[in-house]
Amino acid sequence: MGAIMNVDFQNCLILILLCLLSLLCYSFFFKKPKDGFNLPPSPPSLPIIGHLHLLLSLLMHRSLEKLSSKYGPLLYLRVFNVPILLVSSSSIAYEIFKSQDVNVSSRNFPTNEGFLIFSPLGIVSAPYGDYWKFIKKLMVTKFLGPQALERSQGVRAKEVERFYSNLLDKALKKETVEIAEEAMKLVNNSLCKMIMGRSCSEEDGEAERVRGLVNKSDALTKKLFLAIILHKPLKKIGISLFEKELMEVSRQFDEVLEKIIVEYEEKAEEHHQGTDMMDVLLEACRAENAEYKVTRNHIKALFVDLFIAGTDTSTHTIEWIMAEIMNNSCIFERLREEIDSVVGNTRLVQETDLPNLPYLQATVKEGLRLHPSSPIVIRTFEEGCKIGGFYIPEKTRLVINGYAIMRDPNNWEDPLEFKPERFLDSSRSSQKDAIKEEVLRYIAFGSGRRGCPGANLAYVSVETAIGVMVQCFDWKIKGDKINMNEAAGKITITMANPLKCSLVPRTQISLSSK
Repeated sequence: MGAIMNVDFQNCLILILLCLLSLLCYSFFFKKPKDGFNLPPSPPSLPIIGHLHLLLSLLMHRSLEKLSSKYGPLLYLRVFNVPILLVSSSSIAYEIFKSQDVNVSSRNFPTNEGFLIFSPLGIVSAPYGDYWKFIKKLMVTKFLGPQALERSQGVRAKEVERFYSNLLDKALKKETVEIAEEAMKLVNNSLCKMIMGRSCSEEDGEAERVRGLVNKSDALTKKLFLAIILHKPLKKIGISLFEKELMEVSRQFDEVLEKIIVEYEEKAEEHHQGTDMMDVLLEACRAENAEYKVTRNHIKALFVDLFIAGTDTSTHTIEWIMAEIMNNSCIFERLREEIDSVVGNTRLVQETDLPNLPYLQATVKEGLRLHPSSPIVIRTFEEGCKIGGFYIPEKTRLVINGYAIMRDPNNWEDPLEFKPERFLDSSRSSQKDAIKEEVLRYIAFGSGRRGCPGANLAYVSVETAIGVMVQCFDWKIKGDKINMNEAAGKITITMANPLKCSLVPRTQISLSSK
C-alpha cells in the first residue's frame, strides 16, 4: 500500500512539475499585447508555433501572397511570441515609408561583430545610427552615387567588352552558354574592379572561390530570415540557429579578403591615387581623426555585403529577363531594332546610350517587377505606432511582400504578363514623381532610407548586359518555350532550371581595348 502511494505521489509530482513548466514556457514565449489595442486582422494560427508553418514554405513569397489574397493586405502574424506585420498593399507600404521611415530603419539581424556575412559592421545589417549614416554617405559619394558611377564607367565598359569576348568565343566554338554563369562573371569582375582596382584571379581559383561563397551566402538567406524571426525566443533557451554555418562562410570570406587586402597594401604604389573604394576605406582605417573609426573587419564586412547584394541579385535578374524576351520574340525584335537604330552594329552598347534606349530600360524594369531579386523587405518597428488605423506594438517585425505588390491586379493591368510597354512613360529620371503617383506599387529595390543604395548601378549593369546579348547574338533554346518555374527554398528568386542556350554571332565587333 505504501509503495502504491509512493508511486502515485511521484506521478502527481511529475504532473505538477509539467504543469508548472508549461505555464513557465507559456509566459516565456507568449507575451501578449496589452488589452485594448486594436491589432490588425490575424488569420487562423496553430497552437504554440502560431504562423510559423507559413514561413517554412519553399516558396515563401508565394505562400504569403496567397495568405494576403485570402485574408487581406495587412495581417498580424505571430511566431511563438514574435509579432509580425505582413504588408501586401502598395498604399499601406507607402504609408509606412512616409510616416514611419525612421521607425522601421533597423533590420535587427541576429548576427554580431564576429560575423562578416550579414554583419552589423557592413551596410546591409548595420543598425540605423551614426555608423550606418557615415558608411552610406561614403558609399554614395565614392562608389554608388551618380558622379561616382560616371567616374567608374570606363571600368565597367572594359568588363562588358570581356563579357562580349567570352560569349563570342563560346559561339565560335559552338559551346552551350549558361547565362547566369557568364552574367555572374561580368557582375563580379565589375564589382571587384570598382572596389579594389583588379578582378579576382581566375588562374589561382580566387574568382571561383568568391563566386562560390556568394552562392553559399544566397543559400543561407532563407535560413537567416527564420533566424531573424526565431532569434529572441530561442535565445532565451540557449539555442542559436545556423550560427555554425554563418561562422564558416564568414571564416572563408575572411581568408579570401585578408589575402586581397594584404596584396593591395603591398602594391599600393601601383594603384590609382585614392580612386578605388579600397583606397578610400584603408585611408579611413589609418586616419586618427576620421569621422568614424573604420577597422579592417569593417572593410571586409562591407565588401561581403557588396559581393552578396550586388552579384547574385543582378546575375539572376539578367537570367530572368533573357528568359522572358526569348519567350517573347516580338519583344526581342523590338529591343534589337531600338538598339540597332541608336547604336548600330559597329560598336557595343555603352552606358551613355542607355538614356536613348527607353524600351531597353522598360524591359529591365518589367523584368524586375515580375522577378524581383529580393521579393521580401524585412524591417523592425522600433516603437509602437498606428498603421492603417491599427496599433502596431514595438519590436514587431515588418515583412513587406514586394512580389505580391508588384503583381497586384488592383495596381497593374494584366499583372502576370511581361509587358515592357507599361514602363515607357516612367523613366528613371522621374522616378520620385512616379513613386508618389504609383503609391509604391513598384518596389524592386525596397524604399525609404534603407532602400537599396545600389539601384542605379544595378540598372546600368543589367541594361548593358541585356543590350549586348540582344545586339550581338541570335539565341537558340531547346524546345519552344523556356521553363519559368522558380527554384524552391531561397529568398532570392532564381530559376529552377538554369538557362542554357546556344548562340550565333550576328556580327563581330572590333573592341576598343584590342
